[in-house]
Amino acid sequence: MIGTSNRNNPFGEIKISTEVLEVIVGFATLEVNGVYGMRANLTSDLKTIFGRSEHTRGVSLQADEFGTSVDVYCYFNYGVNVPYTAQKIQENVKEQVYHMTEIELDEVHVHIVGIIPEETTAIDVLTTNDLELGEEI
Repeated sequence: MIGTSNRNNPFGEIKISTEVLEVIVGFATLEVNGVYGMRANLTSDLKTIFGRSEHTRGVSLQADEFGTSVDVYCYFNYGVNVPYTAQKIQENVKEQVYHMTEIELDEVHVHIVGIIPEETTAIDVLTTNDLELGEEI
């Protein structure tokens, strides 16, 4: 849990779960043009299998006495300007987290896991969807 500032709250302390921050980061990342999607991990895959929707895919948050940092693992669309898009992710994530929670992130690390090419319309391309069970190439 991460606490927010108590400067104008006479009623008590407010603590925000790290999972909530990870969801905000995930949505803020996906809002940026050029982002194809987020990387899944084993935990998010298992939660999805057991019926829970997983919105924290590809996000890892670390909070300690030195500050709060986040790692974002995402796929980009082919043809985007990678440094520009990564910087936009950093800006949008910091802005959205602060706007919604008043928590300032110290660092936003963007990890580009892969580039997803546009769909090809070439006839000679074979995908697994084109094969029927038991059919050989």
